[in-house]
Amino acid sequence: MPEQDHLESFIGNSFRSVWALEVLQFLVERPTASFSSEELISALRVSSAVISQSVGNLLAAGLVMVDGDGRISLHAVKEDDLALVRAAIDFYQRSPDKVRRLIVAQAAPGITAFADAFKLRRD
Repeated sequence: MPEQDHLESFIGNSFRSVWALEVLQFLVERPTASFSSEELISALRVSSAVISQSVGNLLAAGLVMVDGDGRISLHAVKEDDLALVRAAIDFYQRSPDKVRRLIVAQAAPGITAFADAFKLRRD
């Protein structure tokens, strides 16, 4: 299991939305399969924009690949990287609000700092 600081850094730097993490979770649960965008839209019950943005984010992070036919699959990552991905998914399942805050904090650090100034306690 990766250290908490490393895990939180990975989440904040690798995902632009929780939807990207949801797409990744779907793919991790089916590591040998590949899916068209339409199949992901149907399976996850989301819009094409969500899939497009999430897949773009995951491509940039090197976590998925898209073949010549446009089929999306989990990128063959090293075992250490896969352990980090699984830890991120597990952390999201246990603490979805915390993960959302990590993602938003990375996307909008100024707003997050302003909001944190009014908190009475830390998580």
